[in-house]
Amino acid sequence: MIAVPDSKLVTLWCPSPNREPRLGVSAPDMLILHYTGMESSESALDWLTREEAKVSCHYLVDEEGRIAQIVPEGERAWHAGQSRWAGETDLNSRSIGIEIHNPGHDFSYPEFPETEMLAVEELCLDILSRHAIPADRVLAHSDVAPGRKRDPGEQFDWALLQRELAWPTEWFPAASC
Repeated sequence: MIAVPDSKLVTLWCPSPNREPRLGVSAPDMLILHYTGMESSESALDWLTREEAKVSCHYLVDEEGRIAQIVPEGERAWHAGQSRWAGETDLNSRSIGIEIHNPGHDFSYPEFPETEMLAVEELCLDILSRHAIPADRVLAHSDVAPGRKRDPGEQFDWALLQRELAWPTEWFPAASC
């Protein structure tokens, strides 16, 4: 059987073995944004699809705005690790994870290119059109793993998503970064 990407925006289907059925939920109700923290999007894609990595995500957006799907949205990807939000702890089962290529704080942490941010915005809107994910559950990795994770960090353009997702002006996930 040939896998079909969940989003019409996907330009590359590159399945990871690091996935499993969602536990205790039938559909995701969170969207968690990460940066890759690796020097290239190619090395991030390679790592996210290696069994020995024991990590994955649903989507990877590269600096050119290309979108790879790695795990189907109906399955549990391994991206949130030890995390917590609103008393819940198995966030991998409850969420869709998007990795956005950026070398991160350990590698000079450059700004996210506009092309990449526009692709992230479009992907988020596409995902939210298919799932009942409220705005206050579109989160940064740093929100769900404070003290352990810093991504996507202060260079990420949360204001762009705020405008497009019609978030209340007093609510910003980046506040904990």
